[in-house]
Amino acid sequence: MIIAIPLDENQKDVCVSFGRAPYYLFHNTDTNTDEILENPAAQAPGGAGIKAAQFVADRKAGALITIRCGENSAAVLLDAGIAIYKAKKTPAHDNIKALAEGRLARLESFHAGFHGKA
Repeated sequence: MIIAIPLDENQKDVCVSFGRAPYYLFHNTDTNTDEILENPAAQAPGGAGIKAAQFVADRKAGALITIRCGENSAAVLLDAGIAIYKAKKTPAHDNIKALAEGRLARLESFHAGFHGKA
């Protein structure tokens, strides 16, 4: 399975923003490999969350670990069959371990979104 996590500029900590995170970590649990990619939606004038959600879906993620997520982004992710988990404010790899150990809860509360506001 591929786990997606939005990353801060330091490329190791979970970013508080889903749609405007500068990077995404894609961790493959089958091969235990990582790929860090720039978020193509980070500088979008609007709709960054939806564009980021589609980017995550296009990368074939099976799970997303994030601090928060907007309703529109969540709809795209859930329609793609991607499970959404609530990140702890720790390094991304600590969250991957927590998910493997069953210590992350599903994210079930989504905010209304920022609609073009950075």
